[in-house]
Formats: sequence, C-alpha cells, structure tokens
Amino acid sequence: MSNTPMAASPLTRAVLEIDEYASGLGWDQPARLFALVDTARLRTQEPGLAAQLGLQDEPESTALTPVEQDEIPAGKPLDEFLGTIAWPDAVVGCALTVERLMLPPSAEASVPEGLSDKKLAKWVAEHPDRQEVRMTVGVLRDGTRDSALRLREKDAATEVLTGAGLVPGLAEALSATFAE
Repeated sequence: MSNTPMAASPLTRAVLEIDEYASGLGWDQPARLFALVDTARLRTQEPGLAAQLGLQDEPESTALTPVEQDEIPAGKPLDEFLGTIAWPDAVVGCALTVERLMLPPSAEASVPEGLSDKKLAKWVAEHPDRQEVRMTVGVLRDGTRDSALRLREKDAATEVLTGAGLVPGLAEALSATFAE
C-alpha cells in the first residue's frame, strides 16, 4: 500500500502510510484514530488478524501496523474524546488524522480579540488566506512523535511535510492517552 521511504523510522512510515490512506479517501473526511501495533508481534499473537490485514507475507521488520479504530463520535470535541481513551498493552502507539483550517502566521495579528470558539472558527473559515490541511500525528508510548501535513492546494505525496514538532498540541493530547 505504501510509497513511504524505507529509510524513515517505523513511526514516520506509519504516519505516512496513514496519510496516504486518508488521501485515498479524499477530503472532507471525519477524524480517524489508529492504534499502532508492532507488526511482528501481531503476526505471532494474532495470526488470523495479521492474515486479514495482509501481513502474513511481510518481511520481518520493526514495522508498525496502523489499525483503524471505531469512528470518533460526531459532536464530541476531539480533546474530550481523546481524554476517554485507554490503550491495551499490545498497542505501542497511536495516530490521528484530522482536517483543519489554518492561517499563516502573518494573519495572527489580525485575529479579533474576545471571539468565542464558534465565532473564531467562522472568522478563520471566511479568512481569504485560510488553507485546508490534513494533519496526521503519531506518538509512541516511549514519547517518540512524528507528524505529516498535507495542504489541500498541494495535494500530492511529494508535497507532504513531516516532522516531530509540526503539531505539538495534538501530539501532547495523543501522548496523554498513554498516561497511567
């Protein structure tokens, strides 16, 4: 499925694989949550599931397999939903892909003060410099993080930005799902 670089870390490859999957679904999609499991461990402990996912013939590696979770409840704020998650020990990490509107840093000075969240969202949606972006953020239990950003106006695999610090707030929220 993946055109991700083999030299990348397992987390980077998983994040890019999820980005590629989300890209294939098109834009205007709901947020999607993924458990990240160790591929070798999955093949050993859950051979039926591994076969269902087409992993039985994969070469031995340190790869992570993204497993999409149930749909995120509509109408529930994402931060509240993430606060309800607890992962079993077999899950070594998690990832989330979500679409948002972004403004360039140059627009920060023109944000009206005192707007409610709803009015601020409306203001951003109507701003001429807004850009639609798909953010895919992955974290591991050990604190490792990675992200992929894809702009709708540059919707090509070669235009995806990656980096551990691109979406720090979302990475923190995902890391909190592993807090004891």
